[in-house]
Amino acid sequence: MTPKSAPYQNRIELLQGTLDMLILRILQWGAQHGHGIGQALRTSSDELFQIEHGSLYPALHRLERQGLVKSEWKASESNRRAKYYTLTATGKKHLGTEESKWKLMVETISRVMSKA
Repeated sequence: MTPKSAPYQNRIELLQGTLDMLILRILQWGAQHGHGIGQALRTSSDELFQIEHGSLYPALHRLERQGLVKSEWKASESNRRAKYYTLTATGKKHLGTEESKWKLMVETISRVMSKA
């Protein structure tokens, strides 16, 4: 039996720029507020990604400045005011480019590691 904290010991540190790509992927599924994006990342990674607010919100603001996402204030599921983020057409195109680069990098690293 493993201790309850064991999953946190196996957390994966994200490569720089990877968080942006993951946020764009989450938003491809539909508009979401910041807390919901963090939950979706945690859930879809089987709890391996624990994105802190100090990383998530600056990334969302950066993506918005770049025109990759847009935001608007709306009522959340709990009827509280929340800022919802949506993927823009530019963001969708950027996501496709970044996914292609990511796949190439993963294949290349796998090739090197299999020969080591």
